[in-house]
Amino acid sequence: MGLYVKSFSCCLLIAVFFFAACKPKAKLVPTEKFEFNSFVDCNMATVWVGDTFRIFPGKYGEDPLWGDAHELKYASGNTVDEAFSRRSNEFTEPVMPMNAAVGKEGLHGAVWFETLFQDKNDTSGKTIYALYHNENYPSTLPYDSISGVGYRDIDWPQGLKGPETKTAVCRIGIMKSTDGGRSWSNRGIVLEDYQPRLILRPNNTGINFAGGVGDPSAVANGGYLYIFYGEYGYPGEYNPATYDPSFEWKGQCISMARIALADLDNPVGKARRWDGKGFNAAATGIGVPVSAIRIPRENGGGPASSPVAKYYWGPSVSWNNHLKCWVMLMAKAEGPSWKGSSIYISFNPNADLGQGDNSQQWSRPELLLDKPGHILWYPSLQPVNSAVDKAKKYTSLNLGKTARLFFKDQFGGQSPYVSEYLVEFK
Repeated sequence: MGLYVKSFSCCLLIAVFFFAACKPKAKLVPTEKFEFNSFVDCNMATVWVGDTFRIFPGKYGEDPLWGDAHELKYASGNTVDEAFSRRSNEFTEPVMPMNAAVGKEGLHGAVWFETLFQDKNDTSGKTIYALYHNENYPSTLPYDSISGVGYRDIDWPQGLKGPETKTAVCRIGIMKSTDGGRSWSNRGIVLEDYQPRLILRPNNTGINFAGGVGDPSAVANGGYLYIFYGEYGYPGEYNPATYDPSFEWKGQCISMARIALADLDNPVGKARRWDGKGFNAAATGIGVPVSAIRIPRENGGGPASSPVAKYYWGPSVSWNNHLKCWVMLMAKAEGPSWKGSSIYISFNPNADLGQGDNSQQWSRPELLLDKPGHILWYPSLQPVNSAVDKAKKYTSLNLGKTARLFFKDQFGGQSPYVSEYLVEFK
């Protein structure tokens, strides 16, 4: 046993050294500009249902700030390019669960599908779980003193449409489809922050969220679904009299949680957040973000409630079969309301995210793309239109040597979802 452990440790050290010496690289290759034809305001979730490639962009549900939405739609194709090239009138709205009345149990607020997981036990590929970003306000989810769920409309921070509007709180839920995404049932909220962790006036001036967790990307590994998400809550109970921006910064940025695949049908309360030593913190508890992805204070890093702080957000994670490692894309906020012109990339060499602290071993983010004067959100990698990628059924979560980079590009009053580059991994 002692010899085996020693040999295993040596192999592990050699593997780590080899990965460090042969550092993964991502090269941008300019292409003809590809502009998407439907509304996108989130990660682009993609999946193969049999021989059909299907995409799920858009937004659905009640929103007192921007108006109720029916823009969460899907499009299909026999190839990747065929699906992404669909005209707006070729998208179909799936059958979605209705919003529940205020104070009643059920779906509240608007949702965006951000990542998909297919049940491998269904060989047809039609059983799909969607992780959704969910936004609510005190008016759509008022505080319930018994459950602790919901929000008190006191000292609420400014919303995105001006001083008289309110900002949202984000949380993460799961829906399920058994017909390839044509209809969905709500399974419940998997991660959220309660009222005591919200950051309110006078300290929250970042004009983004009052708190919460959002914009998830999730990958299956072993018997778990590992969830990467943006953390906007205070890492303790918020009190304006004792508020500490440095303390807030320590608990924010991109965090991780996981939930057993067997619990996806009934996920409420089942997920566990990383607490610095393991996935031990409750689904509504206080976790610890990935330290390598938090921008140091001396480099301008700060809390999300600040209008001048820098932080990474909006993770998009995939397994790269060429590099044999995990790849994460993210946007970088450098001003209020997530303003920032750059996209960054990070790598994790550990195939098994459940062993020790493997899930936390991400490289320091490196600049992938910068477009000064533009605002870049929701970067994602998608498969290319090749016979190899189709044969291997590559999606946004599982890719090869070459992938297509998409992002939302806000400039000159326009905000299309575009691709101008391929990414070659070395």
